[in-house]
Amino acid sequence: MKQVAIILSGCGVFDGAEIHESVLTMLHLERQGARYQCFAPDIEQHHVINHLTGEEQDEQRNVRVEAARIARGDVASLDTLDASAFDALILPGGFGVAKNLSDFAFKGAQSSVLAAVKESCQAFNQLGKPIAYLCIAPALIGHIHPAGTLATIGNDEATAQAVEALGASHVNCGVADIVVDDTHKVISTPAYMLAGSISEASAGIEKAVQKLLEFA
Repeated sequence: MKQVAIILSGCGVFDGAEIHESVLTMLHLERQGARYQCFAPDIEQHHVINHLTGEEQDEQRNVRVEAARIARGDVASLDTLDASAFDALILPGGFGVAKNLSDFAFKGAQSSVLAAVKESCQAFNQLGKPIAYLCIAPALIGHIHPAGTLATIGNDEATAQAVEALGASHVNCGVADIVVDDTHKVISTPAYMLAGSISEASAGIEKAVQKLLEFA
């Protein structure tokens, strides 16, 4: 049975991990016969958004504590992730990727990635193990993988330009499709960068998970 690590970035589309994408990832992994373990950095998230109003709230929350809401309490600290113990890695999207795992939401092409995230992803890459990036998570690909690695965030021109400026090679992609870099075993899909419903997001995520497990 394949063992897959999932890196979460909090809980909630506007300041953490996208919940639908995260749960769909777990569902499709399980349906395709794989086991998973969730991880998250034990850090304060960038800010807290009221998901009812869209307004920023004057409070602090911890990324791992918030991610535990999605993982039903079973989320390990990212600094304990051992790539040699897993067959593959997957990163759901949500603004937490661009605010907590990196500062892509604020700096775009001049962004940087949290060291623990970069080191974890590169460890999988160096061992020849596949990684899937969903939604906005492909914005991290240029930071982590060799220049020219294929990636998609869908078809948003400005975001695609920032992804390319960071070193990845962007490919426009429909919501139900995936982009695969066979050389580096990197998979990406737009998910809620384009999805108008949970079923649309599910279609691409299911394909990404299937390809991830094929590579594994």
